[in-house]
Amino acid sequence: MKVVVDRGRCTGLGICASVVPDVFEVGADGDLVTLLSAVPDERGGELQQAVVCCPNEALRLEP
Repeated sequence: MKVVVDRGRCTGLGICASVVPDVFEVGADGDLVTLLSAVPDERGGELQQAVVCCPNEALRLEP
């Protein structure tokens, strides 16, 4: 599973990083960093929670 970040929508609030800190991090410049290029499918529930929690709808999951 792959996480896609819409950089035009992401404001670096970091809610996703608080939900799944080993996948997301807000860099020193305030930009969101994805720490893993691919995430195992069994982590889909955690990632879906991060997608739902994003107030800017900047995240989506792809197979």
